[in-house]
Amino acid sequence: MCFRCVCLFLHFYAGICSALKLTVPSHTIHGIEGQPLQLNVDYNFNTTACEIQIIWLFEKPRSNPKYLLGSVNQTVVPDLEYQHKFTLIPPSASLMINPLRLSDEGNYIVKVNVRGNGTKAASEKIHVAVDVPVTQPVVHTEPSSGVVEYVGNITLKCTVGKGTRVVYQWMKNGKPLHAGPNYTFSSNNATLLIVPVAKEDIGNYSCLVSNPVSAMESERIAPTIYYGPYGLRVKSDKGLNVGAVFTISVGEAVLFDCLADSNPPNTYSWIQRADNATHVIQYGPHLEVVSDTLAQKTRDYVCRAFNNVTGKRDETHFTVIITSAGLEKLAQKGKSLSSLAVITGISLFLILVMSFLFIWKRYKPLKGMPEADYRKAQTFSGHESALDDFGIYEFVAIPDHGSSSRVSSQPVCSSECAPGQDMLNTIYEVIQHIPNQQQQDH
Repeated sequence: MCFRCVCLFLHFYAGICSALKLTVPSHTIHGIEGQPLQLNVDYNFNTTACEIQIIWLFEKPRSNPKYLLGSVNQTVVPDLEYQHKFTLIPPSASLMINPLRLSDEGNYIVKVNVRGNGTKAASEKIHVAVDVPVTQPVVHTEPSSGVVEYVGNITLKCTVGKGTRVVYQWMKNGKPLHAGPNYTFSSNNATLLIVPVAKEDIGNYSCLVSNPVSAMESERIAPTIYYGPYGLRVKSDKGLNVGAVFTISVGEAVLFDCLADSNPPNTYSWIQRADNATHVIQYGPHLEVVSDTLAQKTRDYVCRAFNNVTGKRDETHFTVIITSAGLEKLAQKGKSLSSLAVITGISLFLILVMSFLFIWKRYKPLKGMPEADYRKAQTFSGHESALDDFGIYEFVAIPDHGSSSRVSSQPVCSSECAPGQDMLNTIYEVIQHIPNQQQQDH
């Protein structure tokens, strides 16, 4: 049966031809040089197709499209120049490029024609970018011998052996490094300049290079930066330390360490100050002090740190007080006493003193008074406890027995006072009633 008869027969059942739809996964595809690359194309239609034609064209910038190969139904017609490079297997419209070369980069145009009861056509363009994978980059440091902070600069250069469309990214301690006050990058980011160099710039630097088909990172390098000394301090393994004063016991050997942050390591010298004069007693980061038998002796020392590369130095002063072990232990125990224990001791002492004064006042007779008259005064007063004598006192002057005048006690004593009371009894009544009189006045 002829193709025309088949088309007419199918047309009787399917009707008029519908639109042709052509799709590609992406309009830009990256390929690797030397590797095969397939350009996938899908097309579909709902029609009575008598003939399907597929055509592939190649187009470079500023040039006319070039025919690569084509097919009609199952027959492939390649260009003889590319017959071993491009492959097309109908009815699929996908194109295989093997192997892919840098010269194969450009635009690939696919066109599909479907002929039935009429002809429908569709086309798509795919841009193929050919890349060479990058190799591991190498970072070079200038100068390689190191620099002094705030004096020198550091230049880091990243080079890569192979790769196309390479993108450079600098990393510090595994994190991306961005431009800052002392970080400057070249136009393509391949060079990093650190100006000026500071201690904070110490770290592990690396260069990450990438392109659309690969990525590689260089080995990490740590540029040499000389700095310091910073944070000079002295510490000991024994004794009491308060600020820059160390207290040690007689006969005790104490090891002192002098520490400072520096690169390269500092050289240390220990200096003793005595009688307004100083002299170096030892070199190195450690000093052992052995106290003699003299208690409460004071010694002044200086630890000096020097960086022979940066030319900077620093020193710290400290004092060693040599005391007896007993005093030191007492001081340590005194620190451990709580405030409650101190208050308790003071309270007990005051209670004892008050008790003694109370007993002394209770049993001591009045000065110049016979014992019998003292006890009689207690009987007339109406109380036995000395606690009742607490109050406001007024002393009344008593004239001599030979005097004709006498101080009246009427403002104090009522009219019921017994006329036969002696002078001592009258004095006691004055003491007894004055608080009551003042209370009434208030």
